[in-house]
Amino acid sequence: MVPMSKDERATSITGTTLRVYVYMLKMAKPVGVREVQRAMGFKSPSTALYHISKLLDQGLVVKDGDGYRALSTSSITTLAMFKRMGRLLVPRILFYAVFFTVATVLFVLVSLTTGFFFSFPGIFALIIGLLASIFMWIETIRLWKRGLT
Repeated sequence: MVPMSKDERATSITGTTLRVYVYMLKMAKPVGVREVQRAMGFKSPSTALYHISKLLDQGLVVKDGDGYRALSTSSITTLAMFKRMGRLLVPRILFYAVFFTVATVLFVLVSLTTGFFFSFPGIFALIIGLLASIFMWIETIRLWKRGLT
């Protein structure tokens, strides 16, 4: 069996360990084992330490003073779909949803003033803009509900 590289190990974290890593990323400061235990609802600190140790082994967390600090990385497939904004993890697709929505609204406003809106190309462009906006918002909401944000 071929051993996994550091990048392959980093992309393999899932489940509770991934939740612990996301929590530590959101905190953006060193956190202690008991703080992770309380935040994740673990019954004992050893469970929190187990998951932190897994993250330490994979190079995603470092010991920092009295606690542990998560290192930002985009090598985790699930997290690659999110952008960190302060303490929030925002789905990257949110920016596309906002773009298509604003573009569609601007198209409607400009088209109504020029009369282009009532032509076949105008209605076709409106339908494409609305569909793109709807699909982007649906995907954004689905990602948000995954529990990582």
